[in-house]
Amino acid sequence: MVIISDYLVIGTGVAGLSFALKAARTGTVNVICKRGLADTNTNLAQGGIAAVLGDDDQVEYHIRDTLDSGVGLSKYATVKAVVEAGPRVVRELAELGVPFTARVDHPEWPELGQEGGHSHRRIVHAQDMTGAVIQKALIEKARSEPNLHIYERSQALDLVIDDETGSRTVLGAYVLDIDQARVVTFGAKVVILATGGSGKVYLYTTNPDGATGDGLAMGVRAGARAANMEFIQFHPTCLYHPKVKNFLISEAVRGEGAHLVDKNGGPFMKKYHNLGDLAYRDVVARAIDAEMKKSGDECVFLDISHKPVDFVRGRFPSIHARLLSLGLDMTREPIPVAPAAHFQCGGLLVDLDGRTDIRGLYAVGEVAATGLHGANRLASNSLLEGLVMADRSFLAARAEVEFGLTPDPIRIDGAPTWSVARLGHVPRETMVIAKSWDEIRRFMWNYVGIIRTDYRLKMAAARLALVKTEIDDFFQKNEVDANLIEVRNIAQVADLIIRCAGLRRESRGLNYNLDWPERDDQNFKHDTVLSG
Repeated sequence: MVIISDYLVIGTGVAGLSFALKAARTGTVNVICKRGLADTNTNLAQGGIAAVLGDDDQVEYHIRDTLDSGVGLSKYATVKAVVEAGPRVVRELAELGVPFTARVDHPEWPELGQEGGHSHRRIVHAQDMTGAVIQKALIEKARSEPNLHIYERSQALDLVIDDETGSRTVLGAYVLDIDQARVVTFGAKVVILATGGSGKVYLYTTNPDGATGDGLAMGVRAGARAANMEFIQFHPTCLYHPKVKNFLISEAVRGEGAHLVDKNGGPFMKKYHNLGDLAYRDVVARAIDAEMKKSGDECVFLDISHKPVDFVRGRFPSIHARLLSLGLDMTREPIPVAPAAHFQCGGLLVDLDGRTDIRGLYAVGEVAATGLHGANRLASNSLLEGLVMADRSFLAARAEVEFGLTPDPIRIDGAPTWSVARLGHVPRETMVIAKSWDEIRRFMWNYVGIIRTDYRLKMAAARLALVKTEIDDFFQKNEVDANLIEVRNIAQVADLIIRCAGLRRESRGLNYNLDWPERDDQNFKHDTVLSG
């Protein structure tokens, strides 16, 4: 069975749906969604979108803050293009019906929040649930588009590649229909990977369960290059609670005056950076890690109880309500927090229009290494990047389609079909999948986490080699299901992270290695690029 469209979008976060909605105006679009449409990192994003809209702010300031956060590895052209487009994409969302929080004195203007690393207030937000309201608006619009067809509970398995012409070209993707337990082939003139990040490669993460690096793994297996995968951002303030595994306490809480304190109420961030609680995320995560190791405690605390109760409830209604349901009142007591894997700053290497090395294949959002984030992402630049790069990629892809520069998707009929002959050869051993998943996530957390050493990386590589062999063998001999696809992908992503971290013999941004504690611009002020 082959399903054909002009555009095939894999992923339904802000980048994927933004691209799909624009593409649906000019052609047919199929959207692949492995769970529900709202099961995305976008939906969980609390903070907002960084955009230069304040009277005292300037594009140059936002560019400077982003470059400073990226520790020398952000690409100026990318930063400039993304930052300059910020106000426009915010207006587009407002026109779509996204209800951004307005200023009290000027209701026609959005209220601008403050977050760590930003020199000015520039975070456009919808209280503390910005991602959820954006996701809702995009979903409602997508469901009304006649040219746009959504396939939920469909898991992309691998890309269909034609390299007979000497130029690797994407023809589509093999997709597992989870409910029907069958593999369907999708063909398209252009394929867009918008699958988000890979937080589930770590034991503790703020990401949803679907964040398993699917697009990144598929792209690399197809021959695309990956870059800067050593830079995994650990969010400093994930709620530490036995009943909750991935609830994020927004950066905006610190932006509005919260202090990080130890169990005795003592603030500690000024010891680590002159920006104190508003330091960059890599600095704050390492500071918390150091405090926890020094004290032996399993968390630190985030305290905003000194602020007026009405202000806290009004600014953070979602966080406040969730904490109350767990018996915590942020208006009266500190919140227990600890770092957790949050954002993938590297990804598939793309140009300024989202093109990968493979003809017809684009990557947008967290799956892509655009050069915006460098060695550390500035808060609230992720939704911004997804929106701007989706727009740029759409314009480039549309031009390719309209000028006939893309392959005819009918050619996919000549591509190999997904082999079903091997399915069911060996009785299912689901324990193997669960064991491999757990093992990878534990040694990645212990050996390739916030603090690394050469020895830990060597140990992680050795462990992963054994696990990958088991997974690959199991994949070849057993029936494919969503869990097997995901564990295969996180193994691929773990390999990229370990290899990139091993190549960077310095400490920069999110890659901190005790054996190479200094930043080395002479030898390592460049991307870490891998093939396959």
